[in-house]
Amino acid sequence: MNNTDIAVFSLNSGKDFGEQVCVHLHLALSAHEEREFEDGEHKIRPLVNVRGKDVFVIQSLHGDAFQSVNDKLCRMLFFLGGLRDASAARVTAVMPYLCYARKDRRTKPRDPLTTRYVAELFEAMGIDHAVVLDVHNPAAFHNAWRIPAEHLEAKKLFVEHFAPLAAAREVVVVSPDAGGVKRVEEFRLALADKLGRDVHNAFIEKYRSAGVVTGHACVGDVAGKTAIILDDLISSGTTIARAAEACVARGAVSVYAGATHGVFSSKANEALSNPAIAGIAITNSVPPSLRTLDRIQNKLSVLDVSGLVASAIERIHSGGSLVELLGSS
Repeated sequence: MNNTDIAVFSLNSGKDFGEQVCVHLHLALSAHEEREFEDGEHKIRPLVNVRGKDVFVIQSLHGDAFQSVNDKLCRMLFFLGGLRDASAARVTAVMPYLCYARKDRRTKPRDPLTTRYVAELFEAMGIDHAVVLDVHNPAAFHNAWRIPAEHLEAKKLFVEHFAPLAAAREVVVVSPDAGGVKRVEEFRLALADKLGRDVHNAFIEKYRSAGVVTGHACVGDVAGKTAIILDDLISSGTTIARAAEACVARGAVSVYAGATHGVFSSKANEALSNPAIAGIAITNSVPPSLRTLDRIQNKLSVLDVSGLVASAIERIHSGGSLVELLGSS
């Protein structure tokens, strides 16, 4: 790739992932400065000339032990605005994990639509393009943005990971709730194509209100099969654990889980240590803290999405087809 007309940045908290992406692009991360002030405010600026350049900023917007999700969101917005003021020709925000994407509809009176509000914040900074990975509701994501917004999928990575496991077994792919049925169906079709045979599907009944989750029915036949539960993210782990227990109770011989984003709240270590779960696969869109996940380290697999993100950046920069990339993902 010609590095004279492109600049790729990653904020300090996501530098490791940004460097992995740049390895695929055969580029070095562009230099920037993040300066902290005594009162908690901060400044962030590029240390290279971006005038007339095609600029990409890579940052997953999740909270961790050092910065809250709001800290990362604020820094990202300020940096993007600064790049626009520095006369970048085009600015693309690449967010493998997009914060606040789960609140995409009103389930109670006067609920906020934070999916749309976050989109408006980025648009207000004058960015030209947004790229995300496996948001909670792709349709709501696309409807929230008024600029080009690309939705990448880690589906191919999960197919490649689970196909060897499923090769000699009868498999059922399970959605942990009715809302994830479409995602699971697309994965089921891709896995069936890879295996060259039919793969079954099922979903678990789930209702959530005021943080309380209910529902235990399993729709679909899991008896005597290996179950693969697929979701967009794992936070507390209780949804995955409930779904795994429901599958085992209905005769599944083993249960595995996959989710693109391993957000992992403080409860996840205990919930996911449930013996009903034989293995868990996530991507590195959110780097897992193995220190806080000591009880599940032996059954946790981390799949690398940096190559997928790099391919999207390369195609956006060169005018290549993202449709072809998404079709193969």
